[in-house]
Amino acid sequence: MTDPVQPVRASLTLDPAFRVGPVDPRLLGSFVEHLGRCVYTGIFEPGHPAADERGFRRDVLDLVRELGVSVVRYPGGNFVSGYRWEDGVGPADERPTRLDLAWHTIETNAFGTDEFMAWCREAGAEPMMAVNLGTRGTQEALDLLEYCNHPGGTRLSDLRRANGAAEPHGVRLWCLGNEMDGDWQIGAMTAAEYGALAARTARAMKMADPRIELVACGSSHSGMPTFASWEATVLEQCYDAVDYVSLHSYYDPSGKSVAEFLAGAVDLDRSIEEVVATADHVGARLRSRKRLRVSVDEWNVWYVSRWDPASVTEWEQAPRLLEDVYDDTDATMVASLLITLLRHADRVGIACLAQLVNVIAPIRTEPGGAASQQTTFAPFAQIAAAARGSVLRVEPEVATYESELGDVPYVDATATYDEETGDLALVLVNRATDRPAHIEVDLRAFGDAYGGRLEVRLDPVSWQVVRPQRAPRPGS
Repeated sequence: MTDPVQPVRASLTLDPAFRVGPVDPRLLGSFVEHLGRCVYTGIFEPGHPAADERGFRRDVLDLVRELGVSVVRYPGGNFVSGYRWEDGVGPADERPTRLDLAWHTIETNAFGTDEFMAWCREAGAEPMMAVNLGTRGTQEALDLLEYCNHPGGTRLSDLRRANGAAEPHGVRLWCLGNEMDGDWQIGAMTAAEYGALAARTARAMKMADPRIELVACGSSHSGMPTFASWEATVLEQCYDAVDYVSLHSYYDPSGKSVAEFLAGAVDLDRSIEEVVATADHVGARLRSRKRLRVSVDEWNVWYVSRWDPASVTEWEQAPRLLEDVYDDTDATMVASLLITLLRHADRVGIACLAQLVNVIAPIRTEPGGAASQQTTFAPFAQIAAAARGSVLRVEPEVATYESELGDVPYVDATATYDEETGDLALVLVNRATDRPAHIEVDLRAFGDAYGGRLEVRLDPVSWQVVRPQRAPRPGS
């Protein structure tokens, strides 16, 4: 008779006094780019049975609200580095059709800035706009800011009003370009070139609207040969003019074991810490009292090795691009990446799951047909619904396994606690591929509120959001 498989045993202690930082709703954002079918036949499909009078798919809006997305970045991504925002405003039948060089597609501009702002209001999400610093520059960024945020009485604010938006869009979050270190980027430049342009643009934009928050481009990913040195050079020039520095992180399961793939969240941990260390070093050199935060405004599981840009040879409108199909292992990885983002809530202020619909996305649609959820939808939606108040410091005592990234804990965990409501939530991941995990949680620091102790069992390669029930107060 064979012995039963022994579970991975883990223990962790929660204490409401040991907090990382507040749960910023912006940590649970997403991303809409003019790429593939994210916009057209994704969030926008005039004539669809579920579309409203503006062409917004109501079935998709329902799923976006259920997902719990707080902020949405737009319009790119690589797309923004060749984008003329003026093409996407005004009467739809007068808008020009253009070549999009970033994704080798035809852009009709039927959906643009005003449509996006209206869609965000319907979705209950904050807009996060990116400006084109690839083929354009400071003046065009100022023009878009004036169009979006100035109340009226100027040419561009009055143009917005004439286009049907009487009130300012009031956009607070702005990205100063996108991945400007990448040789694939239209208008890619050196760190010194970008740093100077970002500094000029940031200072001018804050002269126009001092209420805005600005994100400088960090490295496109931690594997770039200039990672960290790019951030240092850029921030030497624009540190006091910006509020965030970006970090993009994608994780490809292709060619990896499940255990090695799930170790990828450790890479995100380290990347965040390295960007923070670099930014703090620059701040110290500049004698600045300011502390920049990190905007992880692109992150996800992406089977990028399956993508061959050379395969896109025809100029098409809204082709099917990057429509990865996810499984339960991918969902577990998404849960673990969200744990990492929450664990760094003291320094990560914005995070955007890239992307929202069809393109490496938790939501899929068919033209003229149904909208549906992928497996990655559930961890995001459940964590978005549960994470409130403050992130608690959680350090599981658990065995580790070896990976290319070093030793990786079998169990990944974080917790949030809302002192006002008493709501406690744990997010747990078991990375073990062949064993369940048995997790003991010490809750004695909460008194009798949750019974003092909790036990959770997780299947191999799985995730769970646990929301302990608060014990009724005596006499209630």
